[in-house]
Order: sequence, then structure tokens, then C-alpha cells
Amino acid sequence: MPAVYEAFLRPDPVHTSLVVGVAWMDPTLLSATLYSGSVIPGGGPWHFTAPVTPSAALDLVAGFNSGFRMPDAEGGYYAEGHSVLPLVPGDASLVFYADGRVTVAKWGRDATMGPGVTAVRQNLHLLVDHGAPVPGLQANDTTQWGLTLGNHVFVWRSGAGVTQNGALVYVGGPGLNITTLADLLVRVGAVRGMELDINTDWVKLSAYSPPSGQLASAANGAPLLSSMVGGAGRYFTDWPRDFVTMSARP
Repeated sequence: MPAVYEAFLRPDPVHTSLVVGVAWMDPTLLSATLYSGSVIPGGGPWHFTAPVTPSAALDLVAGFNSGFRMPDAEGGYYAEGHSVLPLVPGDASLVFYADGRVTVAKWGRDATMGPGVTAVRQNLHLLVDHGAPVPGLQANDTTQWGLTLGNHVFVWRSGAGVTQNGALVYVGGPGLNITTLADLLVRVGAVRGMELDINTDWVKLSAYSPPSGQLASAANGAPLLSSMVGGAGRYFTDWPRDFVTMSARP
């Protein structure tokens, strides 16, 4: 059964040469894990860290980038029972649960710490809430939503959202400002959404389709967009940043 659906959208009616990728991931078929990096967030050693092991590659379906460097994320990081930085009430949060679920939440309102929470990755504030872009977004803002290369407004950006029925959606691509990223998350059904990492080198989702019984690898993976930097093997290396894997449930 398909666990990931991909679609390709034009971000706005002006930049019609640009194409942005979307991945819709089925939470009933996939289990989410936060992998912590040696540099971002640091503070290891970690059990779940790059490279993805052969045992994890046996059921790996997709992997995608996480958020900013921690000083820029303006939030906290919790994983494997260890708090690298304190979680901030009100911040946008990717929240991971012991049963494999993952959601996008406003910390303290949509999710709180409890025995079922295995990891929380915060990054700025919600970009989409109640199915609409949050008030006050400025298309030309290059400060509040992350420093960009050359201080350009339209850059590679990525975001994650959760739909009304709990599916996880990922959006990533070139030529996005903060308002077009928010609009795209709404267009693909997110009721809550957050920005993940930005700029060319960091925006990355790869999906894997190995032959039955074989391991996911760079050879049987493909980036969401062919223009994404790094190939499908990024998370099978000693990648120093945190990232998210989506694995087939038993």
C-alpha cells in the first residue's frame, strides 16, 4: 500500500517556472523517529543518530530535514530522555510519540510533556494555525523567519504540517518566501504548520523503494525534487544535523 504520496505545485502565479515538492505521509502506515546530530543539536551521544543503520534501513521509507541551528531556532530540543535546551511554551514543535505518531503543535496548547512523548524539536512559531497562515506574515521579512543566503527573500525553504486527520505533510522547494510557504502548507491541507530548515544545502526529503526484503539505500532512493542537494544517500553518512525518518510499521 502506498505510504507516501508526492505532488508538485507552482508556488504562486508570478514565478511560474518554479516547482515545489510536497510529500503526504500516512501515519497509519508509517512510524516517525527524530535522529539527533552530532553538531545539531549536539549534546550526545545519541542512540538515533546518523548514519542510518542497516536494521533501520530495512523498513525506512523516507527521511527529511529538521529545523535551524539551535541558536537560530529560538526553541528547545528534547530526545531520548535528554533535554539539550529547555522547551519554550508557545513555540512551533515537531512532537514524536512512543507509538510512532508525529504531529506539529504549539507547545503547551496542542501538546505537553508526558510519558508518551519521546522527542520534541522546536523551530520558531507556528506558520499555519487553524488551517490558515498566522496573522502578521510579511513577504519581505528576512529576519524573523531565518537568515537567508545573500539576504534574499525568495530562497529554498521547507516546512511540515499536520492535516485534520493526522497525516504529516512536507513542503520543500526553491523560490519561496515565508508567505508562499505558508500558503503551500494550507493548500495541501495543513491545519497547523511550521517552517523547517531553509537555504539550498539543507532542504531535503528522500523516499526509498527497495525491492522486497532489501535495505533502503542511495541506490533505491530519490529526492523529492531532483534539484535538492546531496542525493538520496545523505542520511546514510555521518550527517551532523538532526533529521526525521519515516519507517514502515510492522
